[in-house]
Formats: sequence, C-alpha cells, structure tokens
Amino acid sequence: MVLPPVTAPVASNQLNGGQVIARVLARHGIRTSFCLAGTAHTPLLFALDDEKIRVISSRHETGTVAGADGYARVTGRCGIAMIKADQGLPNAVTGIMTAHLACSPVVVLVSETPKNTTEAEGEDDNDVLDLVKHVCKWAKSVPSTERLEEYVEAAIMQATTGRPGVAVLGIPQHFEGAAVDYAERARVVPRPAPPAPDAAQVARAAELLSNAKRPLVIVGTGAALSGAGPALRALSSTFNLPVFGSNLGRGLVPEDMARGFAWPLAQVAAKEADVVLIVGIRMGQRMGYGLAPRFAADATFIQIDIEADFIGRNRHVDVALVADAKAAVAAIHQALAVRKVPPQKDHAWLHDALKVRLARVDELGRDPNAPIHPYRMARDLMQVMPPEAIYVGDGADIQNWMHAILRIRSDRAFMDHYPLGSMGIGTPLAVGAAAGAREIAETTGTPLRPVVLVTGDGSFGFYNSELCGAALAGLKIVCLISNDGLWGTEQHGQMKVYGRASNCALGQWDYHLIAHTYGLRGEKIARADDILPALKRAFAADGTTVLNVLTDPGAGIVRKTDPRVQTVAFDDLVANQKKHFTPSIA
Repeated sequence: MVLPPVTAPVASNQLNGGQVIARVLARHGIRTSFCLAGTAHTPLLFALDDEKIRVISSRHETGTVAGADGYARVTGRCGIAMIKADQGLPNAVTGIMTAHLACSPVVVLVSETPKNTTEAEGEDDNDVLDLVKHVCKWAKSVPSTERLEEYVEAAIMQATTGRPGVAVLGIPQHFEGAAVDYAERARVVPRPAPPAPDAAQVARAAELLSNAKRPLVIVGTGAALSGAGPALRALSSTFNLPVFGSNLGRGLVPEDMARGFAWPLAQVAAKEADVVLIVGIRMGQRMGYGLAPRFAADATFIQIDIEADFIGRNRHVDVALVADAKAAVAAIHQALAVRKVPPQKDHAWLHDALKVRLARVDELGRDPNAPIHPYRMARDLMQVMPPEAIYVGDGADIQNWMHAILRIRSDRAFMDHYPLGSMGIGTPLAVGAAAGAREIAETTGTPLRPVVLVTGDGSFGFYNSELCGAALAGLKIVCLISNDGLWGTEQHGQMKVYGRASNCALGQWDYHLIAHTYGLRGEKIARADDILPALKRAFAADGTTVLNVLTDPGAGIVRKTDPRVQTVAFDDLVANQKKHFTPSIA
C-alpha cells in the first residue's frame, strides 16, 4: 500500500474561530455567502471580508437559506447560510426544508447561545438543533473550539456527497471570537467515489431500450447534480431518444420540442411510452407516482439513482441502477453502441399525443383587446429570454401557465419552489441564483447569465424584502409579476366546487413601487403591447427590474376546468392521496 506524502505544516499561528471557518470555506472555493445581519456571526463576517468572500444580506432567515440554495443550484458549489439560533432557526425551517427536498448542497451555520446559559427550567430545549434534525440531512454542534475546522469540513462533506442536502452546523457564539491554535496544512479532503453502475443491469437496460417501440427518458435534479448533461445529450442525439426534463433537470437536453421536452407540458404523452428510463428524479406526486393513468400500467421502468432508498418507490421498477447518473447514462450509451442499435425512426407517437394540448395552448391568449392573458406574458418573455438565461418560477396559477410556453435550453437553468411548494421562496432563490451567476462570470470570464423570476402577486408578497439584498449587492434580476389581484388557484378551486369564493381577493396593488423603495427599476404594465418593450428595457438594464403586469383575473377558471392546459396536476378540495386517486392530464 502506497501512502500519500506527508506535508509538513507551516508555523503554528493563533486565529479566532471566525477566521478558521472562513479559511475552510475559501479552501473549498466558496466566494459568496448569505447572512441575516446581526452580532451573532461578527468575527466570521470580518474574516469573510478578509478572505474576499462576498456576503449577501437578507431580511428573513428563510431568505438567507434560500439565497444559498439558489446559489448552489446554479453553481454546483456548496451554499453557505449564516443565521442565529434562537429566533432565526424557527424562521429558517421553510428554507431548510425547501433546499433539502431539492437536493441542494447547503451548509447552514447557526450561532448558538453558549450551553452554560441554558436554564434547567427555561423555555428553550437543551439542543436547539432538534427543531431541524428531521428536515435536513445532518445536524450537529461543534463541541470545542479546537474542532471547528473538523466540523465545518464534515458539514460540507455531508452536504455535498451522495444525495446532496442541507447540513446544519451549530456553533456556540463565543467560539467564533475565541483564540484557536491553527496550523494551515496543504490537504486533500477525501471525497467518496459515487457508486459505479452494475454491468449486468446496464446490459439489461440497453436490451430493453433497444427493443422499445416508444422509449422515453425522464431526467431530474439528480442528473443535473451529477453533471450528466453531456452524456444525456449524446444519448438522445445518437439514438434519437426523447428526453423529458423536470426540476433542475430541465434544459440538460434543450427543450426544442424535437428531442428535448418539458415534463410539465409533455407529460400527457408519458402514458404512451412502453419503456421509461428515469434518471435522478423521484416518482412523486408531480409524476403521478409513476402509476397509471399517468403512465401505462404495463410499461417497463429503468431507474437510475445514487441512493438505493429512492429506487422503486411507489412503483415497481424492472431495472435498478444504484449509481451516479452521469456514469450510468454514459454506460447505457456505450452498451447501445456496442449492440449497434439504430436510432429511433421518429417520435410520431409523442407528437400525436401532444397535438390536442398544443392546439389548445396556441389558441388561448391571442385576443389583443382582452385583458392580459398569462400566455401573452409568457410568449413575449420567450421572444427575448436568452438561451443561457436562468429561470426561477414561483406561484401556482402563473407557473401552470408558464410551463406550457416556457422552453429551457441550458444546464442548471430552471428552479422553482417544488417539491415542498412553499410560496414566495422564488424571490430569494433568484437573489442566490443571480449571485451565483455573477460569481461564475467573474471566475470564468464568460458572459453573465441573466436571471428571470416569474411569480404571482400572492407569492411575491411573502419575501419581496429580499430585493433589498439584490439592491445592496448590485445583482441583476428580471422579475415579472402576474398580478391578477387574487389567490387565483384558491379562488377558482372554490368557484369550481362551490360556485362561490371567500378570502381569496388580494387587490391589484402597485407592487412595482416596492422595487422603487430599494432604488430598483419598476414598471406597471396594463396593456399587452407594452410587455415586450418593457422586457427589452429590463434585459438591457444594469440592475434589477420589477415588471408588475396586470393579468386577467378570470383566466384561471379555464385551467381548473380544461385539463388540456393543466401542466401541474393537483386538485383543490379533493382528497388526492395516491392510494385513492392520481389524476390524469389531458
């Protein structure tokens, strides 16, 4: 056995705990962090400044974590969020759950009150992290100052390896200012290799795909996290396989409606597929749990996931590949090539299944004299949104509409509030995405990727103060608000079932003025013909622009009554448990 060479440490020196943490983050290439201001992390904040690591300010702890989440989804690096334990951790739970369910590698540094101040009969728990242990991947507190480096390294390792997720690290507040004897070492942190695909299972998958008449590939966040985009594009191109993208997997194969498609729009064709290859995506509610009627009951399923626990959930799979998505897709491509499998002739079955839906989508929102339809806003956005743009979605009705028109055409270019579905989190996600895009542009010399946030008036109301962070940091976001003056999904759900609605009105307020509050650009748009010029101005501007688009309050009832325009299948006021009901989509 050959041991690695031992590197002698440099002369020991004394740092404070904040400096130790900052040096670890710098060693991992982290150049941006997110923090809700306060005295809790002062020594660390000063140390981050010294290490030239940016700190993006936030106004709510969920916004802090969501900013780190958006940064991680765009860059692939570990997102860092800094909050206070006492009042801050309860506020941060929504952000932690959202990031963890989205498999985002995020480390939340929580400043804890010293243990010796805990009262035996006080209101606080002895372990404040009990609040989040069940909603994150890993949560521990640093036991002593001399172990700070070890625990920060462990948190990053936990967040970024295997199936990524949120690691929460509690740091007693006085540790950051305490003196630490620190010896900087040239070190390589061991990274466990992802599991390699089993050769026999790869061969079986290749056999099934080669004999398929209507094969379908569905890719999700796991495929993006593994960097499987090139392998998927090669597989799709060589064998003419259709690829449906969902979540962060959208755009890995550009959504050109030839080989690349958006799952929300194209899922109506899924029930026609005879062999389905699932790559890095859960078979959850938005996929109809993999069951009929969303898929054919007798379809053959191949599933790739880095975690065995997620294989075959809800539906039996015929081939299970517990492996890194990139490696498994490349292995299947090679196996098909060895078998000399010819490309699929065409996708007539898929396009036939989409005809009715696409025709209905195309005819809506065309009347120039009617109130602004969300489809009009979406079509105008598609005219000017660059292929490399990063899209952040939020809200309910507006995202249903956007999915029909939206086309994602590059890697790590789509995110929304799913799978938790917490409204409003799109705004801080967009702040984090913009910070990540800027960091990439600065470090690689490539053009800045624009960030587009499309949200509803209801969802915009939750965390719009996070625009303060965008203003302070000089970040660029193009934000479109579909302002129909309603909680639209609730309003039209009540109307559909009961014929009346209650507590759903919001009023079409001047949300663009919130942008003005923070010194940002904001415009109110009441005429359809004004949308495109305003979008062009927003993309040309240096900073963030908020476009407050007054959309038709009555449009949403069509989405409730016409399944052809339902791109997210859920039913309000109807028990929708999988054991009872999984809706079809027309």
